[in-house]
Amino acid sequence: MDIKSYMDGVGREARAASRLMARADTASKDRALEAIAAAILKNSHKLREANALDIEGAKSRNLEPAMIDRLTLTEKGISSMAEGLIQIAALPDPVGEIEDLKFRPSGIQVGRMRVPLGVIGIIYESRPNVTADAAALCLKSGNAAILRGGSEALHSNRAIAELVHMGLREAGLPESAVQVVATSDRAAVGELITMRDYVDVIVPRGGKGLIERIMNEATIPMIKHLHGVCHVYIDDSADFEKAMRISINAKTQRYGTCNTMETLLVSEKVASGFLPPLCEVYTQKGVELRGDDAARAIFPMNAATEEDWETEYLAPILSIRIVKDIDEAMDHIHKYGSQHTDAIVTEDYSKARRFLREVDSSSVMVNASTRFADGFEYGLGAEIGISTDKIHARGPVGLEGLTSRKYVVLGDGQVRS
Repeated sequence: MDIKSYMDGVGREARAASRLMARADTASKDRALEAIAAAILKNSHKLREANALDIEGAKSRNLEPAMIDRLTLTEKGISSMAEGLIQIAALPDPVGEIEDLKFRPSGIQVGRMRVPLGVIGIIYESRPNVTADAAALCLKSGNAAILRGGSEALHSNRAIAELVHMGLREAGLPESAVQVVATSDRAAVGELITMRDYVDVIVPRGGKGLIERIMNEATIPMIKHLHGVCHVYIDDSADFEKAMRISINAKTQRYGTCNTMETLLVSEKVASGFLPPLCEVYTQKGVELRGDDAARAIFPMNAATEEDWETEYLAPILSIRIVKDIDEAMDHIHKYGSQHTDAIVTEDYSKARRFLREVDSSSVMVNASTRFADGFEYGLGAEIGISTDKIHARGPVGLEGLTSRKYVVLGDGQVRS
């Protein structure tokens, strides 16, 4: 395959489809989403069969358990994919919405209209559900999508793409509005992230190595986060029962996700009473603990290094640090965090407000697990990714994050004097 020629063709088709999608009515887009959801539920056995081939291949290549976990499609996961599509169909269509329409002294009205970004290139690893999520979000927001999944999920992604195309056909929308790159050749990524004539935004979802490569090589704007070093701070006024539930869930509900807690910060005033029972639970669940000297004096664990504080483990490993107060906790988060998701457990309203205001992350939480930092949980239906950038989209990126706003002017013959 001539990769450059192939990708050029994909880009041309996507650009043409994006013009059709930009003017597609809401009813057609929702009809496509509902048809895709129905096809996914009806053909769940085919998705599981395709996924089994990918899992078998992953095991034969000795991929890490965390990678296989992200690759696996369970019946629950397939149902969640379909539910996400239905949720997106039920959401208001942002395209064409005019906001902040105001009269100016000249008599003209000036407002801002939401419009699709155009063609969105999504590059991702492992998670085949991203194929459905990304397709659905791009579709509802009036965009065309070029999807390039990891080679380890090739069978799963192709199977999902076939069902997406079924739904597009049923709704009378172009199949080329969602294209899955048909080659696992890495050169295709290099082409995709530099096709400025055809692609408007790149969204990378994957490991740090993938995102760093794209950051260095892309000539197209990106929506991204590099890694998720998420923190939970247990304040001295925390309710212990809440703190236990949140600390356990934030780390152990799932290890291989970007919103999993990697560092637990505990106020020195409550550490001696709080840590032992919590660490016993972590030990029972097979979590390796790495702590500072103060934490190790309370419960036996390995010594944490400077590198540990800035590491996204994506594994059953947790760093623990005892801090003096909320200020030291926020200083730690500022120094080592990735501006992804950070939480405080406290019954002190003033401290909660300070944490919300002063922690500069894309999601900041009070008395809740970091695992909630997710488009589905936020009511977005699904997400195309998490953005830790400070412009345009930030946090879980749903429909509005896949649109921009242009100025519109309504007049009645006015001319400028």
